Amino acid sequence: MAETPIDPRGRRAPYQQVADVIIREIDAGKYGPDGPIPSEPALCERFGVARETVRRALGVLRDAGRIETLRGRGSFVIPRSDGQPEPGNE
Repeated sequence: MAETPIDPRGRRAPYQQVADVIIREIDAGKYGPDGPIPSEPALCERFGVARETVRRALGVLRDAGRIETLRGRGSFVIPRSDGQPEPGNE
């Protein structure tokens, strides 16, 4: 059973819902600057979605400049460059 289920009939597409949750967690400091986010298989299990859904969500985060993905290593939070401290690091 998914730890954080996604509503397949929600107003936003499932990949957008996944991206929204991860962005909120990054903003809340759950994943620190330069720190990893969970692997694709872990996110699939957590959200109860297909791997392609997770990949699309990670694409949204990459396009927004929130994460970078290093082949064979995983995805990592990009530190903020807007002069604002990361939440929890003020």
